[in-house]
Amino acid sequence: MFGGERLSRLGAFSPQFPDAEALHKGLAHWNHDRLAPSAPTEGWRDGLDRELRMRRIEGAFIEAFRSLVAPLVEDVPTDADGFIAWFEALKDHGPGQWDPLFDWLEGEASLEDLKWFLTQEAAGEAGFDDLVAMTQVKVPDRAKLELARNYWDEMGRGSAKGMHGPMLSRTTATLGLAPTIDTTLWQSLCLANTMTAFATTRRYVWQSIGALGVVELTAPTRVACVDAGLKRNGVSPDARKYFALHAQLDIEHSKAWNAEALVPLVSEDPSRAKFIAEGAVMRLICGEQCFETYRAHLWAHAHPLVYAAE
Repeated sequence: MFGGERLSRLGAFSPQFPDAEALHKGLAHWNHDRLAPSAPTEGWRDGLDRELRMRRIEGAFIEAFRSLVAPLVEDVPTDADGFIAWFEALKDHGPGQWDPLFDWLEGEASLEDLKWFLTQEAAGEAGFDDLVAMTQVKVPDRAKLELARNYWDEMGRGSAKGMHGPMLSRTTATLGLAPTIDTTLWQSLCLANTMTAFATTRRYVWQSIGALGVVELTAPTRVACVDAGLKRNGVSPDARKYFALHAQLDIEHSKAWNAEALVPLVSEDPSRAKFIAEGAVMRLICGEQCFETYRAHLWAHAHPLVYAAE
């Protein structure tokens, strides 16, 4: 599907950030601050100045990223049936799919390896529930209803114990993980920054719907591998609940998202297909660069002769 073209190791696209690590840590700290509930202060004008500066940096990054993926989505079908066929094929042929990292996590990784992996993932987690909530603002009714149903599932259907975000937090606490922005690889931060930019910027709403939809499409196989690896290492079912749940639930979420959000959106306005596709491919590329970087770190000690030869 993608002609073997690889778009990875996204660099910095702003002269204010000379390298990718500085760019994505800067954006991650800003996102953490701006999305946190707060109170009015006398320094609100300074906050607006920072908001403008960071939004320009964020926008430059996203637009450069869009330019990179343009060749990959230029021939995306714009009829609903053709587009859904293209979109669903991403599960097998999209960037980063079937990465060998996950078979290794399932069958070979130690508990310490899994903890390192989950620390990186947790620090780069943008909060699927919040992303859906911000994305759904003013979208057409049928798609809005599907995003609402998805959000309600994320909220545990009204039960605090069933909320997915806190469920993941309980996993990190049980395993003694301490994720922080400054100790996280920039590739993981890039993923979260990209998803946050989509959901918080109305000009990227269709990209956000594509990115969120492709997460539902592609995540089940990966989270099942993580669940199996944790089980093999003796982690309790309660601590694994987040992964076991998403290995099954996201399959149904994906079917509903495609039928009730993507189909009506593209049917109503075929020009949206390209933007939805952009978001999906950009999200997959972010995942791909994470998997490659995680493997380089984890396998450097697990397969030292292989990495020495490279």
